[in-house]
Amino acid sequence: MPERFFITGTDTGVGKTVVSALLCAALDAIYWKPIQTGAREGTDRKTVMQLAHLPRARTLPEAYRFAPPVSPHLAARRAGVRIELRQIRVPRLALRERLIVEGAGGALVPINGTQLMTDLMKHLRLPVLLVARTSLGTINHTLLSLAALRAARLNIRGVIMVGEPDRENRNAIEHYGNVEVVGMVPRLKKINRSALLEVFHKYFDRQAFRA
Repeated sequence: MPERFFITGTDTGVGKTVVSALLCAALDAIYWKPIQTGAREGTDRKTVMQLAHLPRARTLPEAYRFAPPVSPHLAARRAGVRIELRQIRVPRLALRERLIVEGAGGALVPINGTQLMTDLMKHLRLPVLLVARTSLGTINHTLLSLAALRAARLNIRGVIMVGEPDRENRNAIEHYGNVEVVGMVPRLKKINRSALLEVFHKYFDRQAFRA
């Protein structure tokens, strides 16, 4: 099986889309965001295409797409629909194809009246990468997210930290979270494909991204 991962985060706006673009560029992967909210302000699919210089043919359309920038369960309710996991399937791809799947919001974001983002992760059966901030508060947020992922019996491949490097926070997450930080994305003056590839080669453990 080629490298295929589900990208979740400790919170909304933590950097999942930038990390997704980075991994699509570095791994030559196809991008897919099954549930998109906030589409009236633009989609993460379009952002990844721009940042990674990814052609549309290397992306997949959303299974659910909603205009308002709110939680998936609320966006769906306002649209008069229910998000159903059975309608979200990993697309049939060539065996050699890599895939990056980006979640919406954090690990415990509700997607309908009874299910959370962790249920989508279980449904898709992909190893999970958790994106976390490097700044103050990240230890608590990251450990709580790891606990939620483990409670759902998900395969956690590692943590990717975003922001100004903080060795103490990284060490604490690895120690108390019993997890490896497999990559770090520092603050970038300009985000484009070449900058993302440089970050991957400099700050990521490439072994962690092999099947």
